[in-house]
Amino acid sequence: TLDMYQEPAFMVDELSALGLRHVGDSVPTDLFGPFMTAAVEIVRTVAEDDDAVESFRWSMSLITRILMRTVTEGSTIVMPAINANSGKLLRTAVACAPRGQRALWMLNVQVGTKSISPLMLAIEAGSLDA
Repeated sequence: TLDMYQEPAFMVDELSALGLRHVGDSVPTDLFGPFMTAAVEIVRTVAEDDDAVESFRWSMSLITRILMRTVTEGSTIVMPAINANSGKLLRTAVACAPRGQRALWMLNVQVGTKSISPLMLAIEAGSLDA
């Protein structure tokens, strides 16, 4: 978390990439808050300095918000169809796209400067029906 203070722009890019990987794994945003709380509580049990714990809590809170924003923005209608490995859901999702953007919806999801390919996620996950 020290990198959040030293190189904030780089860390935001790295966290955006991590968030997009969480989108590909269909991680619900409800889990980020409890994870942050657990991490802070663990640090609180071993750290003696209250300022250090508060600094860690602040940076973890920022990390959590960035990840939640990335997952929310990156969770397009195509992603659940790929995660469910359903060709029918994928066709329905892509049918919602404007005619000129259908291929783009399957090939690129972008949040900030980072992007992920739903098609590549499906191939890597073995979701061949989707």
